[in-house]
Amino acid sequence: MNVALDRAYWLGLLISVVLPVLVGLVTTRVTHAGTKAVLLLALSTANGFLIELSNPGPGWDAGTAAVLALVSFGTAVLAHFGLWKPVGVAGKAQDSLITGRSAPRGV
Repeated sequence: MNVALDRAYWLGLLISVVLPVLVGLVTTRVTHAGTKAVLLLALSTANGFLIELSNPGPGWDAGTAAVLALVSFGTAVLAHFGLWKPVGVAGKAQDSLITGRSAPRGV
């Protein structure tokens, strides 16, 4: 059995690993975990469908796009809990774009 993956699939896998950090950048620590999960699912679905669209194969297949979306979501969840969260990247990503102040100016 010969398995050959196009460059688009490898790019999609790499994007899947980075998606949890992207979710951390656009959310805060107080954002509900369900909201973060839905956002991650939406981004993973978009990733799967776009990778299938950019695949140089014979045509676009909805079944393959759905499988790619599920693989992308699974990879992103595993990367979050197995790679990004234990080393603290998830928290640092959420702290990096916080622009609100805890105390008003002049106090």
